[in-house]
Amino acid sequence: MVKANHEREPEIYTVTDAPRPMSEDIGHRQRRYLMSMGVRTACFVGAILAAVAGAPAWLALILVAGALVLPYIAVVFANGGREPTASATFDDPGKPEQKPVSGQRPEIGS
Repeated sequence: MVKANHEREPEIYTVTDAPRPMSEDIGHRQRRYLMSMGVRTACFVGAILAAVAGAPAWLALILVAGALVLPYIAVVFANGGREPTASATFDDPGKPEQKPVSGQRPEIGS
């Protein structure tokens, strides 16, 4: 019986692959939640002002619907967890960079 040699090269980690710090991620989610709640408050106040000012009923209903739905959406996004970050990519060192074609260059007056 012959055993196959399945040795892998060690995985290399870079600093750019590191996830965002937890404190920064929490701060980002809190700001996003507060912005959503600000929009919700604006929808609620707008619905009251629209009803008092005699605006069309459909406008007030849309604003009330926004004020009712936004808290659910804000909580789902706030509790959704950490956002994935793209890993670093490096250029292929074996692939030479293409040089521009030489010739007359109008920008230098040749």
